[in-house]
Amino acid sequence: MSIVKVIEVIASSEVGIDDAVRKAVSEASKSVRSIDSVFVKDIKAHVKDGKVTTFGVICKISFRVDTLD
Repeated sequence: MSIVKVIEVIASSEVGIDDAVRKAVSEASKSVRSIDSVFVKDIKAHVKDGKVTTFGVICKISFRVDTLD
């Protein structure tokens, strides 16, 4: 049986939502192994002078936990 843990990560990008999600996974993978999936919980954008300047995402990242058999 596998055990799966979920962490919540916040990331942002000036390029777009896709880039923000990729950054979230990339940063999480620096300290977490065995990432299985990412669920985008929330999306937002910051606006300045009538233009979108930054995209932000809140992601739930799932990964398998090593267990002793």
